[in-house]
Amino acid sequence: MIRHAAIVALLLSAAPLAAEEEAPNSLIEDGARMFLRGLMQEMEPALKSLEDLADQMEPALRDFAQTMGPALRQLMDEVEDWSVYEPPVMLPNGDIILRRKVPLKPEPETVPDDGGTEIEL
Repeated sequence: MIRHAAIVALLLSAAPLAAEEEAPNSLIEDGARMFLRGLMQEMEPALKSLEDLADQMEPALRDFAQTMGPALRQLMDEVEDWSVYEPPVMLPNGDIILRRKVPLKPEPETVPDDGGTEIEL
């Protein structure tokens, strides 16, 4: 019994020393910690609903990537510089038009002459 009391007394006397060795938090650190904890609690419902939305959209996005991936890859290969185009415009019939910001000069028209060579007009 005396041994247990001595161990408890030793531990209790060492506790203040351990507390003194640790640097106390400043008011700024405590305030920042409380602010971030509150911010996390406020954001938790929004993040949860965003996660649920992502779970719902995943199958549709995966299907879109598998279906449209090859066509988009081909389009990316054909267009060298996207910065020369205006944003896409969708017509009422569903067609999508990509217009150049500066139109290309039209190529001159040529017609074959009687000798089989082409003449520029």
